[in-house]
Amino acid sequence: MALITLRIIDGADRGREFTEVPTPLTVGREEGNAVQLNDERISRYHLKIQEDAEKIVLTDLESTNGTRVNGESVQLWVLHPGDVIALGRTVLIYGSREEIARRLAEMRGADLAEGVTMNAEEMDRDSGSVSLDVELHLSGELDARTVLHTLMPPELPEELRPGQLAQLAELLHYLHMRIRSLIDSVRSKGKTDRVTLDARQWQNLIDLQDRLAHYLREIGEPEG
Repeated sequence: MALITLRIIDGADRGREFTEVPTPLTVGREEGNAVQLNDERISRYHLKIQEDAEKIVLTDLESTNGTRVNGESVQLWVLHPGDVIALGRTVLIYGSREEIARRLAEMRGADLAEGVTMNAEEMDRDSGSVSLDVELHLSGELDARTVLHTLMPPELPEELRPGQLAQLAELLHYLHMRIRSLIDSVRSKGKTDRVTLDARQWQNLIDLQDRLAHYLREIGEPEG
């Protein structure tokens, strides 16, 4: 059973923190939710957060006004420390300050998993843990929020049955072939850094995005 932290940064409950809440849990405006929010724009049971295959998964429970993570409307999402969850007028951050700092440190290449000793500037002097304040200032010219919310390549699902693996391979092969066709159709504009895509291939790209949107909805809202 995973324990998670949610911190509310905007909305009527701004400033509240739900620390080490056991999963699975639901978020909504009813008393039965582990995280109950004072927000008339969210559903009674708005979303669920659970652990699955050592990942923390958010599921929108067919809410009226939907759920957004890092600005994107989602039905299902694998949460990472620093993800911003918006529902109704409420905005939450997933993860403690230490968890977010650790993720930033790992993204810049600090080998924390192996227990490598970090220098004093990388440690919180009071707690001996990675400091979020230090990590935010180490980002240099990069916006730390942009770094956190960069979409990283996801891992493939494990323990799929042979038939499911075949379906996944077929789907990825279909997308790969269409993307390859689009890339091959691109033409450069002389010595400039611009490339062009003709109108037919532009519509091909839009259609591909539309198909991906439908796949995502079918996964997030399975029939039955």
